[in-house]
Amino acid sequence: MSVKKILISQQQPTTASPYTSIAEKFGVEFDFKPFFKIEPLSSRDFRSQRINILDHTAIVFSARTTIDAFFLLCEELRVKVPETMKYFCTTEAVANYLQKHIVYRKRKIFFGDGKPESIIGLIGSKHKGEKFLIATAESSTKDAVTKAFETQKLDFETAVFVKPVSQDIKDTDLHSYDLIVLFNPADVKSLYENHPEFKQENIKFVSYGKGVVAAMNDAGLSIEIEAPTPEAPSVAKALELYLSKNS
Repeated sequence: MSVKKILISQQQPTTASPYTSIAEKFGVEFDFKPFFKIEPLSSRDFRSQRINILDHTAIVFSARTTIDAFFLLCEELRVKVPETMKYFCTTEAVANYLQKHIVYRKRKIFFGDGKPESIIGLIGSKHKGEKFLIATAESSTKDAVTKAFETQKLDFETAVFVKPVSQDIKDTDLHSYDLIVLFNPADVKSLYENHPEFKQENIKFVSYGKGVVAAMNDAGLSIEIEAPTPEAPSVAKALELYLSKNS
């Protein structure tokens, strides 16, 4: 099958991306359309989790959206976060984003390299006695950071601060695309909310991550390309390898 059009279920990159060179090299057209957006939980929904933020001495963040939602909820619930609160972030970019809300102090802000194990390494024996609150997004699957904390038997709770909300993609003709790339279980949910009678037919799907693979399998969708793999650590690389063999 000759691939001419590819739909990426994310925002179009604002800077140069590998998709540009792929389009030029293989003569394919890329469209970008987010299938969902992330919104903060309402204070009412957050209260239903029965989580007391001030019972914790350290917060764990994996995304900027959860940082914004955390401080917004604290404001709405009139929770004054103490100066002694520590923040553990999965990456430096996430940690730097904290400056939007607090004064950045190295002694209370720590960041890893994106892998859950790096957070555990930061905690070590020095911070093992902290009471952690892991800020998460609403999901049907347990995130990798939570699993790592469970394995280490750390004192923690998880709390949902953001949720995915399906975008309106009813006007998108999915069958005009040869390949559709999905990244998140929320992409699958949005697809069927917008197109309840959807049939895959000749569309080939690309998946990125174990979470979306599980959701696609549950929905009965056949996956043509899976990433990441050792040969294809990114969607762009996976597409390049596939198109090299099938164009």
